[in-house]
Amino acid sequence: MSRDSSTDWLFDLGNSRLKFAPLHADGGVGAMQALAHDGSGFAPGWEALLPPGGNAAWLASVASPRVREALVAVLATRFRRVHLARTCAGFAGMRIAYADPSRLGVDRFLALLGAHARGAPASLVAGIGTALTVDLLDRGRHAGGRIAPSPALMRAALHARAPALPAAGGAYEEFAGDTADALASGCEGAALALVARSADTAAVRLGHAPVLLVHGGGAPALLPHLPGAVHAPALVLEGLARWARAAA
Repeated sequence: MSRDSSTDWLFDLGNSRLKFAPLHADGGVGAMQALAHDGSGFAPGWEALLPPGGNAAWLASVASPRVREALVAVLATRFRRVHLARTCAGFAGMRIAYADPSRLGVDRFLALLGAHARGAPASLVAGIGTALTVDLLDRGRHAGGRIAPSPALMRAALHARAPALPAAGGAYEEFAGDTADALASGCEGAALALVARSADTAAVRLGHAPVLLVHGGGAPALLPHLPGAVHAPALVLEGLARWARAAA
């Protein structure tokens, strides 16, 4: 990447991945890139994979303070300003359901803001990361949501308690014929059931089906089983772009 001192960049630091993309002058989000981390730090040489610098870095983080501080330290040497996004009770025509905004993760807040910016009357936002989150947005008002373990976290928890059960592998089957497939089918099936029930309940409440937006590293495994779902891998960054435009 070449240095462009006029460029702003967006950074979404989650519990296991850092996603980042340039913020275009028209408010759009450029091509997203991702780096993995293990919750305590990045692999050696990770700094070289980051943008070389620019005008401002806009950061949303739900990671540990240690990982966040390591990232901020690098960004501060490359960008004129580093801005940390935070959850607000209301923003850009969108209001959240939580009485205490600090208790709603900034990633969920920004995903809702990104959904709101897409313009659909109602959206069901499903994030499949370390956790599985589902949030309903109706005409700019957050109607609340759910949090559960993601399929990957379910597998890790089972493996931790029963090491003979593999932590990964297998393929989704409605009725699996071996343990690896049964684990994949059970954990992914539990996530699919939660999303489907949320979508059905939302449709009854609203009188029509909301748009289902799915994002997060675990989304590709579930999407084939969610007819009509829209894959929105950069949804948090889309919300962060909206936050950056208003805060700049």
